[in-house]
Amino acid sequence: MSAIIILIVVLIVLAIIAVLLIGSYNGFVRDRNKIQESWRQVDVELNRRYELLPNLVETVRAYAAHERNTLDDITRLRSQAQQLAGSGAPSEQRAQVEDQLTGAVHGLMVNVEAYPDLKSNQNFLELQRQLTETEDRIANGRRFYNANVRQYNTRVESVPSNLIAGMFKFQKATYFEVTDPQARVAPDVNFGEIAYRGDPQPGQQQGQQQQLPQQQSNPAPNLQPQQQPAQQQPAQQGQFQQQPGQFQQQPGQFQQQPGQFQQQPGQQQGQPGPFQQQPSQQGPFEQGPGQQQPPQQG
Repeated sequence: MSAIIILIVVLIVLAIIAVLLIGSYNGFVRDRNKIQESWRQVDVELNRRYELLPNLVETVRAYAAHERNTLDDITRLRSQAQQLAGSGAPSEQRAQVEDQLTGAVHGLMVNVEAYPDLKSNQNFLELQRQLTETEDRIANGRRFYNANVRQYNTRVESVPSNLIAGMFKFQKATYFEVTDPQARVAPDVNFGEIAYRGDPQPGQQQGQQQQLPQQQSNPAPNLQPQQQPAQQQPAQQGQFQQQPGQFQQQPGQFQQQPGQFQQQPGQQQGQPGPFQQQPSQQGPFEQGPGQQQPPQQG
């Protein structure tokens, strides 16, 4: 009876171990397939770039003869990358060549800024746009591929899954990393010009900050005339008041209408109105002795 119990226990333990082995093995296969699928997406975009580069090189060569060394480097690196792509699997050597090719293409795009005729060429602008989109897809595919490689390599090195990896010959996968600083920044096309997506240069930022105070310092043209009457009002008070005897009224002329120029309610008391005459002062235009008197009424 005891032998049967021991046999049952052993069978249960073996069944558990078998389930764990099968699950771990299937996990390795699943992760490996993810890596292969993600790499195929990257490889498609790399081949797309191989097709665009010859046309781009010929277009730039027609306008920028001084960039011959850069164009020759791009052609050479493209040929090496295509030869390494024949294996179908990523390798450290291919990743290094692709990294150098990406840096050379980015350097060419920066140097193109010195050739206005080339930047206005429609064929070049179309190639530039397609190359920018391809570079963006390569960068996105590279991140997805490296994430799958990281997950797979972690299982290969972890315990106890490393025992399964050793038994079934699961090797560590190769990362597709970019080490060139210029290759980490995707080119951005803006109205036919290419620039890097990043912070503006110190000179550009300073120029933008200088333009803002200049715009704020320009006063509106209508503000100054509106402030002058308010500032000169104390000095003009009483300046244009009519003096007694000035412009004496002829009989029957300019007679005041009833209710005209009457003081409004609430107006300050004790101040003469703008048309009120003071009897105690003599105006500068009052007639002197011997001058003709105005005709008398009746």
